[in-house]
Amino acid sequence: MHHPRIFRDNVDSLRDAMRRRRKLDEFAPLIDRGVALDLERRSVIQAVEERKAARNANSQEVARRKKAGEPAAELMAAGRQLGEEIQRLEGELAAAEAELNGILLGMPNVTLADVPAGGEEANTVVRSWGMPRPAAGVKPHWEIGEALGILDLQRGAKISGSGFVVFRGLGARLTRALMNFFIDTHVREHGYEETWVPVVVNRASMIGTSQLPKFEEDMYALRDEDLFLIPTAEVPVTNLYRDEILDAGSLPRGFVAYTPCFRREAGAAGKDTRGLLRVHEFDKVEMVRYCTPEQGDEEHERLTRHAEILLERLGLPYRRVLLAAGDTGFGAARCYDLECWAPGVEKWLEVSSCSTFTDFQARRANIRYRPATGDKPLFIHTLNGSGLAFPRVIACLLEHYQQPDGHVTVPEVLRPYLGVEVL
Repeated sequence: MHHPRIFRDNVDSLRDAMRRRRKLDEFAPLIDRGVALDLERRSVIQAVEERKAARNANSQEVARRKKAGEPAAELMAAGRQLGEEIQRLEGELAAAEAELNGILLGMPNVTLADVPAGGEEANTVVRSWGMPRPAAGVKPHWEIGEALGILDLQRGAKISGSGFVVFRGLGARLTRALMNFFIDTHVREHGYEETWVPVVVNRASMIGTSQLPKFEEDMYALRDEDLFLIPTAEVPVTNLYRDEILDAGSLPRGFVAYTPCFRREAGAAGKDTRGLLRVHEFDKVEMVRYCTPEQGDEEHERLTRHAEILLERLGLPYRRVLLAAGDTGFGAARCYDLECWAPGVEKWLEVSSCSTFTDFQARRANIRYRPATGDKPLFIHTLNGSGLAFPRVIACLLEHYQQPDGHVTVPEVLRPYLGVEVL
């Protein structure tokens, strides 16, 4: 969320940011309306203050006249009229502020200077690791998974509908092994605090991390309650310190959590939804970091490397992609996608998005820190990334480590967790 002053002090920068996102046509009317509302708001505030000052002077004169035994009826009537005007103006102010706040909540973040302008075609591969396996002779993961009896898409659809999956036998154990491997690495080596958080959150939490109000149609909501199933652990974990003030000495700090995640994928029409490529419920380990503004760039690199280390230990070839402004998420200021090569479907699959949000989420969630005793609290910077998401990692494992006899070699790092060397 932006500060309301952006419509007064940095409106040209905001317009340029929307242009870089290729969203200016969509947001230009809202920006213009925001500028007008900011002017209206300040004008009404001034009018309210003037009338309150007049009412105070009027009250003092009424008191003096009553004490002196002089008539005060006309002044008392004028005071009542001022009170009615103040009430009317405060109603106008509340309406203007509510509309302005709605515009601010619906305005995307401003991307950082090193983020390329443009859409998906301007995304840039900045790093790669490993040698992608040739696609020849490799079956897609849904075929090998069903043949091994570890993936049951048919019964997942029967139980819940399309986009839901049942893992069975070693497939279920593989899911649990990934969770333990990911969390153990983040906690023991990367210094994260492990958390176990609710998967049902309130509207304030969803607004805090910018899922609402913009993306409400993509969320699973609980009937008759203003509660939602989380699309990612980012939501409950980031909101741990909503409306609180932290000590600067506690920053930077990191949290990690495993949760199931739920997404309606309302805009997925026309996209490849076979197998594990796009599902409505999936498991994920999420990393969340808090830091000061000065620490932001270093923390973004740190977070991204923590996800990359997991892929390297799994032996999965991947690339890091810096997303262009038009492909960067609504709340993010910079985002790196980590994509693994899946030879069975011959695609690079996104397995992690590592983003810095600057103070965009912190303003919405009112998470602040105090630089020193007696200093004015400032908004923290928040960052998050998948570390990692399970479905596409499993898809890449089944395809990358697939053997000619139809079995799949288990990466060495997972063998202590899984208890077998071959699926």
